Amino acid sequence: KIKFENIKNISISGLGDEENLNLLSNIQNLNLKSIFLINKNEISKIINSNNLVEKYEITKKYPHSLDIKITKTNFLAKINSNGQIYLVGSNGKLSDIKFSDKELPYIFGKPEINEFLKFIDIIYQSKFSLNEIENFYFFPSKRWDLELKNKTILKLSKDLTQFSLDEVFEILNDKNFHNINVVDARIKNQIILNE
Repeated sequence: KIKFENIKNISISGLGDEENLNLLSNIQNLNLKSIFLINKNEISKIINSNNLVEKYEITKKYPHSLDIKITKTNFLAKINSNGQIYLVGSNGKLSDIKFSDKELPYIFGKPEINEFLKFIDIIYQSKFSLNEIENFYFFPSKRWDLELKNKTILKLSKDLTQFSLDEVFEILNDKNFHNINVVDARIKNQIILNE
């Protein structure tokens, strides 16, 4: 009969000290035995239950250690859900506002989080930066408006593409068009400017 040593060491890194310790405690409550008999689903369930986790990697270090490296989610915006303000993470999960003191844009309206992430993906592909955005406005028609930090409003089409967003960016950065307050790009192949 072969006897394997029980797991003696579990190290977790990537989150804040308190969150790392909470995860460690929850994993230790599983009473893990040998490194060869680990139920990865149980550990994964605990790690995925933490809204701050974007992704993670578990490495077995023989004969009796686990090393868990976590990549923390990137906070994209703030949103009001059921009367409470939350942070929206790039992992699609909502987290308590206490986890970031970074200045983030606010989402007005009630988008599904996956709709917001698709919209953010278009922004990332475009020439715009999230740092330029003050607020997001979502409408029941599934269309977005952006308020930039310079107070310019961008009214965007429901069928927004990276190309159309780049066109708006070029207009805003054209010296021939200054003092623009509203850029209306809701109609296909047409952009209306208001001072």
